[in-house]
Amino acid sequence: MKLLQEKKEFDALAFGEILLRLSSPINERLISGGIFEKRAGGAELNVVSGISLMGLRTGIISKIPKTELGTFIKNNIRFCGVSDDWLIYDDSEEARLGLYYYEYGVYPRKPTVVYDRKNASVNTIRLDDIKEEVFSKTRLFHTSGISLALSGQARETSIALVKKFKAAGAAISFDVNFRANLWNEEKAKATIEEILPSVDILFISEETARRTFLKTGELKDILKEFAERYDISILASTKRTIISPKKHNFTSIIYCKEEDCFYEENPYEHIEVVDRIGSGDAYVSGVLFGLLEYGDCRSALEFGNACCAVKNTVLGDLPSSDRKEIERIIANHKDTGYQSEMNR
Repeated sequence: MKLLQEKKEFDALAFGEILLRLSSPINERLISGGIFEKRAGGAELNVVSGISLMGLRTGIISKIPKTELGTFIKNNIRFCGVSDDWLIYDDSEEARLGLYYYEYGVYPRKPTVVYDRKNASVNTIRLDDIKEEVFSKTRLFHTSGISLALSGQARETSIALVKKFKAAGAAISFDVNFRANLWNEEKAKATIEEILPSVDILFISEETARRTFLKTGELKDILKEFAERYDISILASTKRTIISPKKHNFTSIIYCKEEDCFYEENPYEHIEVVDRIGSGDAYVSGVLFGLLEYGDCRSALEFGNACCAVKNTVLGDLPSSDRKEIERIIANHKDTGYQSEMNR
């Protein structure tokens, strides 16, 4: 993509809510356990963290409380190499960090998520809170449907950010990331369609395309229809087969409008799932890294699939793989011959 070729201070910036995750011990129930492990996470933070860990410069735009919990979040952001220059700190009496509680699944019991994010500080963020200079500093801006759904104010700010970054010359990446507990499909469709003409790179699942956008036919035809109708350059859709909560297969498909070409590869099979939360965001980070670093969809596909596959094996929302590990996983995935059981 030509938009990604120009060098700027940041390779990618993102806007979204940052959450505190409280997890019960593995195999323990939320309704009976008495211990929680705390971690930082959030869809957009997960994405830029993955890109940063592989060597590019990223930052996150968000609003968090000016408290000890806010400091915990800031420290986690810095640990992943993500810039906190654009964080906004809420020192009001109502300042709040959104929470979610997570229970691991064991077949036939599915993983469970309980959200407690209403009235979080990010829901009050306004365009005026964000410094004007940020818009010209990045090659790419990323956000998701979650940010659009959080609140009326967050929605207004998200849409404004997309338009401002687009006008400043950044490529726009958008993950539909539909969440039924935040808004209904009719509202999501109407709102997302407002920004799709500004989007250059779109991530959308087949289920969301069919249920939320009421598309029919083959997936490849659906992706081409989105590309033509909204002039979207690149579209990506994941394909996850769940054998059990702890065993998944994963691959994806990417469509390039300019080339009128689909990119696919064999799935990663029998992934041993430790924690699937954030694996979709890891996929997005890998795709965006491939586009930013190499400028081609084949690299984007391979990095996206590898990042997702390996994130399933890591506890917490945030990724932990550097470029060397991902390149090794890609090479192993392509290699059909003998492989050593250990990296040494």
